[in-house]
Amino acid sequence: MITVSIITIPHHEQRYDTVGDWTFIRETGALHIRVSDLNNWRYELLVGVHELVEALLCSHAGIKQEIVDTFDFNYKGDEEPGDDYKCPYSGPHCIATGVERVLAAVMGVSWSKYEKTLDNLPKWKEKNVIPNDPTSIAD
Repeated sequence: MITVSIITIPHHEQRYDTVGDWTFIRETGALHIRVSDLNNWRYELLVGVHELVEALLCSHAGIKQEIVDTFDFNYKGDEEPGDDYKCPYSGPHCIATGVERVLAAVMGVSWSKYEKTLDNLPKWKEKNVIPNDPTSIAD
């Protein structure tokens, strides 16, 4: 069994313009998930579970974190990188979104209000990024 941590961080501390991010830690193989503070534990849980499912399905399919990071860091579109037809991890991303939607429905979370909250996060700026975690596999 792997160790999984899910933490909430200020949005500007994300590695790139995203609300959720996952990395496998080189030394331990642990999965570390960072979720932007959304001021709503249910919303943060939805993002965290999405990232958990996506990361584990990518790992299962042999889609390396470096591939995901390269695509995400270079993505220039307006939508979620995982929704792009060129995305190398679109399958795991779409399944994770399905799980996220089911959980939202079970918890009584309005999907439209949830998406609006995500869309209204302050614009992330590259200058705000914290130094890369030296323990991350992708670094």
